Amino acid sequence: DGSDDHISSKLKKGDKGLLFDDGKRVVDFVLVYEQMLETKKSASANEERIKKHRQKFIKNLQKIGLETEEEVLESEKKLISFVKLHAPWDVCCLYAEDLGIRAPLQAHPNPTSNYTAKAHPNPTSNYTAKVLEFLHIPNIMTQEVPNVPLDYYTCGFKKSKLERFLGSDNKETFFEDTHRHRILWEILTTTLYGKKKRAEMGVERLLDDGAFSAAFPLHAGPHRPPPVINDPSTLNKRQVLRQYWARWGVWYKYQPLDHIREYFGEKIGIYFAWLGFYTAWLLPASVVGILVFLYGIITFSGNTPANEVCDSGEDYNMCPLCDEDVGCEYWYLSDVCLFVRLSYLFDHPGTVFYSVFVSFWAVTFLEYWKRKNASLAHHWDCSNFEEEEERPRPEYAAKAPEIKENPITGISEPYFDPKDRLPRILSGIAAIVLMICLVIIFIIAVIMYRVLISIPLFESSELRSRASTIAGLSASIVNLFIIMTLGRVYERLAFKLTQWEMHRTQTEFEDQLTFKVFIFQFVNFYSSIIYIAFIKGKFVGYPGHYNRLFGLRSEECSNGGCLIELAQQLAVIMIGKQIINNAQEILIPKFKGLVHRYKTRLGSKQSERTRWEDDYDLLENEGLFQEYLEMVLQFGFITIFVCAFPLAPLFALLNNWVEIRLDAHKFVMETRRPVAERAQDIGVWFVILEALAQLAVISNAFLIAFTSEFLPRLLYQYEYHWGLEGYTNFTLAHAPNNTLNEPCRYRDFRDPEGNHTMFYWKLLCIRLAFVIIFEFLAKQALADTETLLMMARRDEEDVEQAAPSPAPAQPSNA
Repeated sequence: DGSDDHISSKLKKGDKGLLFDDGKRVVDFVLVYEQMLETKKSASANEERIKKHRQKFIKNLQKIGLETEEEVLESEKKLISFVKLHAPWDVCCLYAEDLGIRAPLQAHPNPTSNYTAKAHPNPTSNYTAKVLEFLHIPNIMTQEVPNVPLDYYTCGFKKSKLERFLGSDNKETFFEDTHRHRILWEILTTTLYGKKKRAEMGVERLLDDGAFSAAFPLHAGPHRPPPVINDPSTLNKRQVLRQYWARWGVWYKYQPLDHIREYFGEKIGIYFAWLGFYTAWLLPASVVGILVFLYGIITFSGNTPANEVCDSGEDYNMCPLCDEDVGCEYWYLSDVCLFVRLSYLFDHPGTVFYSVFVSFWAVTFLEYWKRKNASLAHHWDCSNFEEEEERPRPEYAAKAPEIKENPITGISEPYFDPKDRLPRILSGIAAIVLMICLVIIFIIAVIMYRVLISIPLFESSELRSRASTIAGLSASIVNLFIIMTLGRVYERLAFKLTQWEMHRTQTEFEDQLTFKVFIFQFVNFYSSIIYIAFIKGKFVGYPGHYNRLFGLRSEECSNGGCLIELAQQLAVIMIGKQIINNAQEILIPKFKGLVHRYKTRLGSKQSERTRWEDDYDLLENEGLFQEYLEMVLQFGFITIFVCAFPLAPLFALLNNWVEIRLDAHKFVMETRRPVAERAQDIGVWFVILEALAQLAVISNAFLIAFTSEFLPRLLYQYEYHWGLEGYTNFTLAHAPNNTLNEPCRYRDFRDPEGNHTMFYWKLLCIRLAFVIIFEFLAKQALADTETLLMMARRDEEDVEQAAPSPAPAQPSNA
């Protein structure tokens, strides 16, 4: 039944440092603490307290049943102690049953049953492979990865039914290394070292206090494969991931998701599955975006309004873009010929089609991800994890003032009254509001900076035509710096606030933290873009009656219109953020690694080091929060404002190809191995993605209606001239008499007295009608798409039900 292969592949004992000195017991976890080599005879009171807590903690671990072995290394100025931990069989069984760890089942006792212990690779489908196969195109993205994790029937572990589990005859290898890590982490986070009333419990608090400098499970061995690989199946799990996933040379290959899940757990596996799926879906969006951009280039020369501007010479004397008394000069419309031509690349009929396309693309992508997620959760056996298995957070258990019976499980658990949590949550909301107000203050400051810096630029005859562009670009860079700084400050504040709110489970904690951070970051990253898209240039007024803010005239759109300025702002923030983040992911870990290695200064040579020494030299794994946040903000950029920047999905695609390998390299080679966590989906991030997809429909409708030139040109073509001849002159109003020193023109649909023309009111009605119709058609199309997907799912279920059932009812297919 293949069980011997399954057992032998679980543990490779060739790597020095994976076992205790007896060569038999596995090192399940390592605790590290450092002591300075000082000549002083007595330590401080705080150091004595920390030492006492550490000793008590280790003694309590031993009372629970963990076996320990300590090894001390002497570096230049300190002693580094490694406490190796091993959970014997009885402890593993006790906690495995308590944690609901799932184990593979033996063959069914009935020889006629369809269910056997024979396993097979994960059968999740791959749409791109199916499409390429249908088109008879060779699939260069596929690769043969050795030691494919097999698919077994599993159920929750019960020691009383041990003989029914596959591999139960070998106690040393029965539990996977990820299972043992989860067991050890549960013990470490719930063991007391002082008084429970003071919440003196758990290794995380000891790490914060400095009693330990690190706590981590060991990697499966070295990540470097041998120079010559004669038999790939001899590689350890970490080497397989490096060779077939974390190398830049395999950037175009499918990710080995089952291997990732087997080594890092379901939570990290689902993140990389989602990232790969999202990146694959960016490919068609990028191709269509490139075609739309090329359409703009091809029809570039036939843009009649731009040609009229460029050929106008001195026909149109334009009003100053700031007050005459501060030195702003009159200018000719032909001065901005280049910018008007360039604006057509981001504002033509193709961009209208593309905004509709991306709105549908976003919702369809999320619907298909639901199917992929459900398939992965089913095959990884975590479909009902959150409802059935998740336990209270150790910090919640330590600080909860009461113990009450759980009405669902009947088990007595720590309890914190929701009424006491409400004031804390309200305090968190108040903090978010204050930080959002701070963001708005900085946005106003950037607007004033842009206005003030544009004044001397307009005074210069050489820079006048480029004044708005230079001022806008420099303001975008300043704004990006402010955004990144405020984001980092707020994330730390949000983490502390969420801890204080006392959420029961880790999922609840992460969901609340995610909402807090995303709401702030949404305002932080998108507020300046929203200002340009929907506010800037809409409330300027007209000569003699300009609207003012703090004594300064309201901003007008740049020479090419607001849409090209929106594209510039979007490109600077989105691409700049990607460059900064990727640079941080490459450079900061290397810098931190150098600092960490300098501080530890392990004396032994690299070739003589044990596994725990090598892993202690690595950086602590910081989890997935920042990775998800980066991708979700990117998703907002490429959907909410895509009609202004059709190339946004292309830049996102290029970034994500790099991101996958950077993250893989970080997890496999640069950071310590994280404790494997279970998860059934991407959590609250999916709710946020759905909200962004719905918001994209609304945003693009308003952008096309009120910011783009699409509807004004369409109405002019219908009422006056289909070829758009005379459109430029039609869009320029005359300044009212005696308002400025010279007669001049400005962009607006007004008569010589400054009143809106009938064309303006017709256009306003058309704009509002367009938004309503766009929303209606979008919702109808999305409803039709969801109906088609439901029908496709129903057809698949009918096929599955028609096939013979491969298993009895009680186990689930993992």
